Amino acid sequence: MNYLLMAPQQGAEQNPLMTFLPMILVIVVFYFFMIRPQMKKQKELRKFRESLAKGDKVVTTGGIYGKVADIKENYVLLQVDDNVKLRVDKSAVVKDMSDVPQQK
Repeated sequence: MNYLLMAPQQGAEQNPLMTFLPMILVIVVFYFFMIRPQMKKQKELRKFRESLAKGDKVVTTGGIYGKVADIKENYVLLQVDDNVKLRVDKSAVVKDMSDVPQQK
């Protein structure tokens, strides 16, 4: 007989573990399918921002393409055109465009 699916006898208490088991399973599923991948993605992005170097081609969250001209503690100086430089917060830099072929 399958004792897990049987209703408890009248007067008998239900196992507290069986009460919380569905909740525990939901938390485990959320952790492995949502929280853990997001933490991994944030870790990779932080590592990328720390490894920025002068001359890297990047894209900001606002969609501005540029080349790193200078790096400071909290911001990056991007050269977007000849004699045009923008100061951008480091947290706004999201992609490395060095590997992407240039479109003409």
